[in-house]
Amino acid sequence: MIRTEHFLEDAEAWLRTALAQLRERYPETASHTPECRQAWNRMLCEADLIALTWPREYGGRELATATLIAFHELCARLHAPQPINSIAHAILAPTLLRFGTPEQKSLFLPGIRDGSEIWCQGYSEPQTGSDLSSVRMRARPDAAGWRVDGRKIWTTQAHLARWCFGLIRTDPDSRAHRGLSFMLIDMRAAGVRVEPIRQMTGEADYNEVLFEAVAVPEGRILGEPGNGWRIAMAAAEYERGIYFMPRVVQLEDELAELEAALERAPLAADERAVHARRVQGLADACQVIRWRVDRVLSQVAAGETPGIDGAMLKLMWSETRQQVWEQRVELLGEAALVGPQAAAPYAGPASVLREFLWSQAETIVAGTSEIQRNIVGERLLGLPKDRGQHA
Repeated sequence: MIRTEHFLEDAEAWLRTALAQLRERYPETASHTPECRQAWNRMLCEADLIALTWPREYGGRELATATLIAFHELCARLHAPQPINSIAHAILAPTLLRFGTPEQKSLFLPGIRDGSEIWCQGYSEPQTGSDLSSVRMRARPDAAGWRVDGRKIWTTQAHLARWCFGLIRTDPDSRAHRGLSFMLIDMRAAGVRVEPIRQMTGEADYNEVLFEAVAVPEGRILGEPGNGWRIAMAAAEYERGIYFMPRVVQLEDELAELEAALERAPLAADERAVHARRVQGLADACQVIRWRVDRVLSQVAAGETPGIDGAMLKLMWSETRQQVWEQRVELLGEAALVGPQAAAPYAGPASVLREFLWSQAETIVAGTSEIQRNIVGERLLGLPKDRGQHA
C-alpha cells in the first residue's frame, strides 16, 4: 500500500516541475482558460495523477480517500489550474462508480479520466432556478429509448461538452422530486442547441441549452427511471466533499492577499482600524470554514456522507468569499482597475476586479444561498418547509 506521505513527496516534486512547464505556455493569469485546463488535464493523466481512488480496472490507482484529499489540497496550495473535466471528476465519476452499470462505466469513465470527453451538468432551468424538484424538462419513451424536450440554463462549459448529465422528468404525471431520472445525454445529438450567456466579466462560461426531440438511447439513465432525485443528492454530496478543498485553500490565499494589501495601504490610523476590524472578522470566518471543511473531509475519509454539513459549508464559503473581494475592492479603490490583464489587447477587467465580479455569482452557482438556508432550516433546525409566497 502506498503511504500518503511518500505519495505526496513524489507528487509535489512532479507538480512543481510540471507547473513550471505549464507556465511557460500559459501564464498564471490564463490558468482559467479551457486551453490551459485541457493541457493540465492531459499532463495529470499522463503522470497517472488523476482518478486516484478509482478501481484499477477503470484506470485508477485505488488510493485511500485521505490521500486524494491531501493531493487536492497540495494542488490548490501550488495554484494548479482545475483540470478541464473537473465537473465530471468531482460529481459524475463517483456517482457513476456507485450507481452505474458495468457497460456505463466502461463507456464513460475512460473519456472522463483523460479529458477527451468533457461533461456539463444540466440541473437548473429557466423557470425553476435552483429548485431541482420543479424540473420541467421531459423525456418520453419511444421504440429506441427516449425523446427529450426542454431547456437547461446556467450550464457551465456546455459549449465545450461532449456529454451532459442531468435531471429529466420521465414520468409526466409526477410532481416534485418524484418521477425524475438521472440521464446521460449526447451533446452532439440532433436537436441540441447551445446558446452562450455573456457574463459581466466579458466571458461566457455559462450557457442555455435547448433540447428539441433529442434521441437518448436505452442505457443512458443512471440507476432506475424515476430514482434520479436520490442519485442527484448523492452527486451533490460528492461535490461538497473532497472537491470543495481547493475552494477553501483559494479563500485562505485570497484572505492572505487582502491582509497584505491592508499592510501596504497608505491609510490614516482611524481608517486603518476600521479596515482591520473587518479583515479580522473575515479571518475568523475563514477559520470556522477551515474547521468545518476538515470535519466534512474526515466524514468523507471515513466513508460517511457530509449531509447537512455540505450545505452549511457552501453557504459560509460563498458569502465569505464575496465579502473578502468586496473588502479588497473597497480598500484599493480605483487601483483595483489596474492589474496584469489591463494592458492586454481587448482586456477584460483587471485581475482584482475580475475576481470581485466572479465572487458575486458564488451565492447563486451550485445552489443558491436561499436554497442552502432552506436545507439547513428544514433538516437541521426542523423548521417548516418553504412553500413559497403563493402557497
